[in-house]
Amino acid sequence: MNKILFAFLLLFGIPGFAQTIDISEARIYTSISDKQVLRRSIEILQQEVKKRSRLDWPLLNKLPSDGKPYVGIALESDLSAFPTKVRDEIRKLPAIAAEGFKLLVMPDTKAIFIVGKDARGILYGVGRLLRKMEMSHTLVTVPTTLALATSPKYTVRGHQLGYRPKTNAYDAFTVEQFDQYIRELALFGANSIEILPPRTDDDATSRHMKLPAIKMIAEQARICKEYGLDVWMWYPNMGSNYTHPDSIQKELKERHEIFSTVSQLDNVFVPGGDPGDLEPDVMFAWLGKMAVVLKKYHPKAKIWVSPQVFRPTKKWFDAFYSHVNRNYPWFGGVVFGPWVKMPVAEIRKVINPAIPIRHYPDITHNYSAQYPVPHWDLAYAMTLGRESINPRPHDEKMIHNALDEYGVGSISYSEGTNDDVNKFVWSDQDWNPDMPVIETLRDYARLFFGPEYQEPIAQGLVALENNLKGSLMTNESVSRTLMQWQTMENNASPELLQNPRFQMGLIRAYYDAYTRRRLMYETEVEQEAKDILGRVRSGSSLATIQRAKTALEKAWQWPILPDYRRKCFALADSLYRSIGAQLTISKHGAMSGRGNFVDNIDIPLNDAPYLLDQLSKIEKLGNETERLQKIDQLLRRTDPGLGGFYDHFGSPESWHRVVSEVSWEKDPGSLKSPRIGFGVGLVGEEWVDEIKATGFKGQVTPRVWMKQAKTLYDQPLKIAYDELDPQSSYRMKISYTGRFRSRMKLTTDDGSVIHDFLQTGEQPIFEFDVPQKATADGKVTFIWNCGEGERGSQVTEIWLMKK
Repeated sequence: MNKILFAFLLLFGIPGFAQTIDISEARIYTSISDKQVLRRSIEILQQEVKKRSRLDWPLLNKLPSDGKPYVGIALESDLSAFPTKVRDEIRKLPAIAAEGFKLLVMPDTKAIFIVGKDARGILYGVGRLLRKMEMSHTLVTVPTTLALATSPKYTVRGHQLGYRPKTNAYDAFTVEQFDQYIRELALFGANSIEILPPRTDDDATSRHMKLPAIKMIAEQARICKEYGLDVWMWYPNMGSNYTHPDSIQKELKERHEIFSTVSQLDNVFVPGGDPGDLEPDVMFAWLGKMAVVLKKYHPKAKIWVSPQVFRPTKKWFDAFYSHVNRNYPWFGGVVFGPWVKMPVAEIRKVINPAIPIRHYPDITHNYSAQYPVPHWDLAYAMTLGRESINPRPHDEKMIHNALDEYGVGSISYSEGTNDDVNKFVWSDQDWNPDMPVIETLRDYARLFFGPEYQEPIAQGLVALENNLKGSLMTNESVSRTLMQWQTMENNASPELLQNPRFQMGLIRAYYDAYTRRRLMYETEVEQEAKDILGRVRSGSSLATIQRAKTALEKAWQWPILPDYRRKCFALADSLYRSIGAQLTISKHGAMSGRGNFVDNIDIPLNDAPYLLDQLSKIEKLGNETERLQKIDQLLRRTDPGLGGFYDHFGSPESWHRVVSEVSWEKDPGSLKSPRIGFGVGLVGEEWVDEIKATGFKGQVTPRVWMKQAKTLYDQPLKIAYDELDPQSSYRMKISYTGRFRSRMKLTTDDGSVIHDFLQTGEQPIFEFDVPQKATADGKVTFIWNCGEGERGSQVTEIWLMKK
């Protein structure tokens, strides 16, 4: 062992020092002859061992008795081929249920036994053994103390792997890559894969696709069938009309083509919206017709639906749940996912107890999502964006365990490889919600990186999640995270350096550190420019403006850490070559806002765009007095005057005023509590792919307008003030920004109306008088409510100014 590697192992720990036995020369014996039970489980064990150790484990036709190591595989219902002592030890282990397995190491005979309850139990037992073994070049060991019996808590455990251009990588996958990825997910307990039909709310094809979509979904279904996994299909209603006979026949013809293409289909999930909004009466009538076609090709398949709709009304929900409870023979259950207004606990109460609920968790997005990163720093939202590489292991466990009791399991919403770590954590939680996150991460690291990297990779992934927490400016752990990943990088083998999963962690470590250093640098540059403007004197406005502009331009005239930037682009190129990860638009063919976070690596992190735009306008004024006045107003933009209050509700220091009656840990989807929102909002648009200082009619806006407090749907947004002057009257100025452009009404806790329903999104700033009686006790709580069918209330800034 070279000195550098030895020092590295001493620093991070050597998993191999645990009590293990050498099973490098193991053979495999199984008493199972039914190929439908074995499926590909033996092949998986042999192939995955050989990939990591270069060792061939042969399959024997009888139980060995020569004292050499072996792996014995059997069903719990038939252990007759095993010695009496082995049978007795296996029976001592706790009972297992469907899909469960027992895994036992007997050190004295160097034998390992995998006993499955059924065919899937065999597969998952093989997966757990692979996760626990330590495999390196010509050496395989296993812990001597390995003895467990485990069964999954939830019956649905899977992930959506949509072969469509909108994803950040899947559309570039080959058949072989899908096979391997599905296999790896199964090793961590997944039993379901959700595929997509060729026609969705997306382009029909992309430059990355290796096969036409209809051929690839046939391959995905075949792969799942060979592994013994369930196949689901997410099938939105993309037709223009579902009541006219001609349109219905056209849609049914497409269903015939799609359903006949796939060799296996167990369930179809039809979202209520996003896309494909239909009134419930129309939707359920259509689904009844679709069910006839589905049954022709897949007689046992069921149709699941979600109450997923952007602008819900009580009438819509009443009709939806009325249909859900009618017990249609084709109906499978309800799906709880993004943009479902009603909390899952409430859905459980309004539907019949026998109707199952399946979760559809968004584990792939950072904001504008079902479960956004709580209180995320704006600099990250602007750079990493909505769909970056985003390991959030502890968040995923928290989210999962807050809601899991109300469903039968989950199939995650994923748009590519960016959420790779999250998938494995989520599957492990669906199997056992008590599974410690660090155990999953250690298994993940041991299997995909090697035993010597078990601890450094596991801790490195936790560190990447911690990078996302709190204020980026003060998060000193970001630099330490990079040090950890650089230590691994500097001591890594050539194979590890080319490992896509290692590269995904490494690029985030460099990107985060680069972003933090830029934020610190550009914040100082902005302050320097403001200091220059603050020293302006009569007769010097034009020269002062020029000096301030020169100061602001330093950030891109004299950039910092160019080597970090180059590293990020080099890793992005390598990830594109290996797994088709599309981290830029022009070079890698990404879709905007779908994983192309490397495109945002240079986006300004200070208020330079707004300040430069305002200074250019001031420069054009012909009057020196007016220029001086405008400069002063620019510097005092947030000044509420003497005795006044100013708050930006995207800032941590103002969040204490936002009233929250339910914690994030209990309400991670913010259906009953406020959350942070991102985006200024553009007139006529409800969606902006990237967070930039552009809004309303295209003008450059202050940086703070990109982040606000918000609630979803008709949940009130409450903001409370105390320590007001009870003898004074106040005038209130508000900036309403954000992408929802909702109709909102503002009242106070004493019933005063500040303003009636008004349409936001057309202008940012509004001013109103606050009735003196509302603040007469020195306190006031402002309450925003949306009209029915709106998507939520949003408030960015408040000035309370003494009159």
